[in-house]
Amino acid sequence: MNISYNWLKDLINVELSPIEVGEQLTRVGLAVEGIHEFGNDFVLDIDLTSNRPDCLSHLGVARELGVITETPLNERAAKYREVPLPAVLAGEVVTIEAPELCNRFTARIIRNVKIGPSPQWLVDRLEAIGERSINNVADITNYVMHELGQPMHAFDLDKLAGGRIIVRRAKDGETITTLDEVERTLSESMLAICDAEKPAAVAGIMGGLGSSISDDTVNVLLEVAYFDRENIRATSRKLNLATEASYRFERGVDVENLINASNRATQLICDLADGSAGDLIDIYPVKKSAIPVISNDISGTVRRLTGLAVAAKDCIRILSALGIRSSESETDPEDQLREFLSPTWRHDIAIEEDLVEEIARHAGYENIGTELPPAYGAGEYQANEQRLKRLRQTLTDTGFDEAISYSFIDTKYDGKFKTVPGISQTDLVTLNDSVIEGAVRMRPTLIPGLLAAVRHNFNQQRRNLKLYEIGKAFSAGDGYDELPNEKELLAMVLTGSETYEDRAMTGRELDFFDAKGSVEAALSAAGIENVKCSADMIDHLRPGQSADIKVGGETVGYLGRLSDEISATNKFRQPVFVAEVNLDLILDADVKTVVYKPLPKFPGISRDVSFIVKRNDVYSDLVAELETLKGGHFRDVKFVDIYEGAGIAEDERSLTVRLEYRSDDRTLTEAEVEALHDQIVKTIGEKLGIHPRI
Repeated sequence: MNISYNWLKDLINVELSPIEVGEQLTRVGLAVEGIHEFGNDFVLDIDLTSNRPDCLSHLGVARELGVITETPLNERAAKYREVPLPAVLAGEVVTIEAPELCNRFTARIIRNVKIGPSPQWLVDRLEAIGERSINNVADITNYVMHELGQPMHAFDLDKLAGGRIIVRRAKDGETITTLDEVERTLSESMLAICDAEKPAAVAGIMGGLGSSISDDTVNVLLEVAYFDRENIRATSRKLNLATEASYRFERGVDVENLINASNRATQLICDLADGSAGDLIDIYPVKKSAIPVISNDISGTVRRLTGLAVAAKDCIRILSALGIRSSESETDPEDQLREFLSPTWRHDIAIEEDLVEEIARHAGYENIGTELPPAYGAGEYQANEQRLKRLRQTLTDTGFDEAISYSFIDTKYDGKFKTVPGISQTDLVTLNDSVIEGAVRMRPTLIPGLLAAVRHNFNQQRRNLKLYEIGKAFSAGDGYDELPNEKELLAMVLTGSETYEDRAMTGRELDFFDAKGSVEAALSAAGIENVKCSADMIDHLRPGQSADIKVGGETVGYLGRLSDEISATNKFRQPVFVAEVNLDLILDADVKTVVYKPLPKFPGISRDVSFIVKRNDVYSDLVAELETLKGGHFRDVKFVDIYEGAGIAEDERSLTVRLEYRSDDRTLTEAEVEALHDQIVKTIGEKLGIHPRI
């Protein structure tokens, strides 16, 4: 936001230099990022937060300076009467059919206007703040917007069909050619300012070319209105059309400043374009009232929240200068219980803490001490916070480093990775204004970010990596105006070899089972039991080394080796294993209660057995069948080894497992174990069609 120093001095008598003005404004929260000279003027570049639309004008900044210097604003005598036409007559010129979107609309007809260039002082003022001169009437509307913060629009009255204005919702498919000479299609959700036949402007955003001011214009209809903030914001996004007017309307303007702004613009048009002003039309169907804020002790609240000692009378002085009136008599400033009324130009004052912020700004943030505030209660963990903490700790203990990547990615990743259940692979969220060039997609998966980290590490000659990330993934909402779906995911990437502390030599190469074990260990630490993996074809994973991750029979994610195509695209010359899980699908489940049992008093007896199985048979099927036989003296089953080679057919392999037998009240005999073991081996052979290796 550019602010002219000379323009400010027209509104308030200050003796501060431009540099001093910049320092004082920055001190109270209006950060002046730079000051540059323009002719005989100085321009301040102010970085405003979105909650301060009142300072999107010279008047708003002058008001802040008035509080700082305890100087009143300069009065400007009103030249035109503010008594509007009676409602009966006003309705013949202006009709509001959508009062929920247009809370107030003023219009004034100015006749016999002479369109021409603006005087040099006006051109200089506009050029100083980065605006180009168009003609005297258009320049005046821009000038008043920057002076008072109220956008306005001037129509050529003779180009309006019926010589009237109708403020209504646009019809679906209705079109208008705006001032930038682009034809735009409107929808019923948008507000249009129309004449008797067609749209003449997109309300609060841009006027129409057909009713615009030209060199032939003689009669002008000056519109100054107040529109619904959310509707202007939504319309601007849908049309991909942002203007100085929409920037102010969507943040909020002063509904009670419309007549003042209309009078100011009318005065300038009459003075600079020889116009003759008619009566004011003011349609105000939805009245805005000041927001009351109750404070039992504003001085005490300031001290409690900020540590600043500001007397009650000083608190009231600061708030009054900012336009925040007190309902109590200011002759008794020590009266603690007060009701404060937020001015109509401040849309961010609603609670007592907002008042404290205003007082703290002008009392000086730099005066706030560094001591810790008193603690009145113990903190507590949020839902699932402890489970995620254990999950992170387990991954760290197993050699993983946590990565944090951007939430937006390039469109080149569209369709490259299969998304976890709960996130759509096709309904993606697109940013209109990306932070990083090209990264316009809110990520539906965490994998691209981790692969970027792998590439970076490879470029730094780090080949042995174990990384994980816990973060949000996004897909589009169900409707156009719905917020995106957000899911919390866990993603991992493993590549290279095992590394050991204080050793230069690495261990064995990491493989699919390291990724699988890491997923199982992490979920187990979070209290997730019954995790199973089953072979499946996954888009971005290599066939034969990819699997679904299931919890309780429901698919929650995928793991496996990165496909050759994606590996080649990223120039990976070694296997890279990835996994991704939708944590939101599983963390809401109840944690299984941990049951402690005494250590067995009697020794167990183990028997190893090797089964000849087909190569497409999986270990989990064998374990599942053995689990059904557990009970009595049969207690446990564990994997031992797989053998392929001499003595085994090409389509078969030898799978060895260890079965454990134990009794709780005595030591089992060899005969008892052999009999039970033989029976279990026989039962498994019959159920699965396999036989023990001899």
